[in-house]
Amino acid sequence: MKICDVAVIGAGPHGLSLAAHLAARRMDFRVFGKPLSTWAEHMPKNMVLKSDGFVSNLSSPAQNSTLKAYCAKRGLPYADEGLPVPLDTFLSYATDFRKRFVPMLEETNVVSLKTEGDLFSLKLETGEQLQARNVVLAIGITHFAYIPPVLAKLPPEHLSHSFAHRACEGFEGREVAVVGRGASAIDLAWELHEQGASVRVVARSSEIDFNKVPDAYEESLIGKLHRPASGIGRGWKSLFCAQAPLLFYRLPETLRSRAIASHMHPAGGWFMREKVQQNIPLLLGRKIRSAEAHNDQVSLKLRDRNGHEEVVVCDHVIAATGYEPDMRKVPFLNPALVQKISPRENVTELSDDFETTQKGLFAVGLAAMHNFGPLMRFMVGAEFAAPRVASVLDRRFARAAEKRAA
Repeated sequence: MKICDVAVIGAGPHGLSLAAHLAARRMDFRVFGKPLSTWAEHMPKNMVLKSDGFVSNLSSPAQNSTLKAYCAKRGLPYADEGLPVPLDTFLSYATDFRKRFVPMLEETNVVSLKTEGDLFSLKLETGEQLQARNVVLAIGITHFAYIPPVLAKLPPEHLSHSFAHRACEGFEGREVAVVGRGASAIDLAWELHEQGASVRVVARSSEIDFNKVPDAYEESLIGKLHRPASGIGRGWKSLFCAQAPLLFYRLPETLRSRAIASHMHPAGGWFMREKVQQNIPLLLGRKIRSAEAHNDQVSLKLRDRNGHEEVVVCDHVIAATGYEPDMRKVPFLNPALVQKISPRENVTELSDDFETTQKGLFAVGLAAMHNFGPLMRFMVGAEFAAPRVASVLDRRFARAAEKRAA
């Protein structure tokens, strides 16, 4: 059976970035996954990224690997801030990055991962089996879609998660309730509206937050001192979380949880405010009390903060209700391995080198957010995680080679 030093599972921003750093160090590794599948297959096709251009990069040691360099080479519009990045532009950039820096990507999925002594045993959907001395889980959000219990019992023909929708064909003329108030809910509601669906957004909050429109004050010296920019938002707290993930790691768990919660509040892109508020009914301040399907429709019983109830009838409900890093949902992970690395729900304990409690098994991306903060929820987190994990693995094998030589 083939043995490699490192197996990287996942080909999203974190997986491709790590692979680029491992390749630059000429390490023995293999990387598996469908490239940028979440972005290419599960995001509204006409969306634009909420993140600014300067934090929409995949990570590589090469200086010309950024989105800015890609756009400059092809004459595409680009600005570090204030100019939203179209999804198609990002996907074409990511494809170019993969071809240049990760040509060894194997576009197949891992269907089984378990430990065998000091090694890991992997099985691919092609049927191939291999072993690896180390494994990095870079699985993004693919398996972590969260649906509230009040909706979970609806039949699949009446309920889906926003993750399931890239194009919204087939909803023309249908009544759809989108539950949520974040960027996924806003972008998807607009896509449905554009496709001719009758859309309503339902949310518990009394208002929908939108990111602040960029203005000249923020770029002034006083503005930068007042609310400095970072890869995950403006303000000194955001700057700390973005620039000091190792210090964040050492904070008490209660402080880490508070910081994560404050940075994970749902918000739409500033460029979506006018579109949504002028065209889509917003049922805000409503809690869903029950959801029942009958006569090919769904009845949502809502209650507002004053105790008033109303019933919304629709053809389909889309839960744009986010993601929770529950390792029990990852189908290829051995249950005993899950219990060892994630004994607490939605928490995977990691060392400050991203290693789980199973020696040789690492996790990056959303799964690392509990330990390293909200930076790990975003693409920009790869700029910290990828070089760090690559360096750790390189040193580990260098030491092993020295011992063998001695």
